[in-house]
Amino acid sequence: MPSPSTTTTTNPSSTPCPFCKITSLTPPLPPPYIPSPNSPPSTSTPSDTNTNANANAHILLSTPHLLAFLDHAPISRGHVLLVIRRHVEKASAMSVDEGQALGAWLGVVGRGVVRGVVMGGDDDDGIGDWNVVQNNGARAAQVVPHVHFHIIPRTDDVPEVKARSWTVFGKGQREDLDEDEAKVLLGRIRRSLRREVERVRVQEGEGALKLLLGEGKGGWKL
Repeated sequence: MPSPSTTTTTNPSSTPCPFCKITSLTPPLPPPYIPSPNSPPSTSTPSDTNTNANANAHILLSTPHLLAFLDHAPISRGHVLLVIRRHVEKASAMSVDEGQALGAWLGVVGRGVVRGVVMGGDDDDGIGDWNVVQNNGARAAQVVPHVHFHIIPRTDDVPEVKARSWTVFGKGQREDLDEDEAKVLLGRIRRSLRREVERVRVQEGEGALKLLLGEGKGGWKL
């Protein structure tokens, strides 16, 4: 019997899940699971006015367990969603394999996104400020009932605020994603993510790279 982490579970609700649409049309890529910076910018998905499903998913990462793509209504430039591929509504329902994959990739994706947005992925200096936000259930402000993590860069044009809740919980004004800007961001963040994977190899060793990519890391090239 397949393990939960390798089984595609459909949404039991009568309302279609927009994230399930994206995952169903985006199979895992070969390691390092990051599209080429020059590959097509998006994976087309059916639009659905009842669920506000985005017509295009701008893919940054596609592993056997995870998918990362630009948020179609970003709070800040480079706002990314890191999604569990299998349909589960809350983090408490994730499998151990999914949790392990998430733990391995969260820091890598966070660094890659922030460096790609703020520095174009070409600078080895420190990481700027950013939020990780994850909600479980309607009472916890979850809008799409499918496990996902918001990675929200806080660039220099966002003022430092020390005593307001929106800084902690990732709140802010949302605007529709600009398609022209999205194409530029895709290339920059994809390059930056590939550099972060190589950084794992150099700084943490082959053992850490194996945990990140699994047994199939083979002969991939950055």
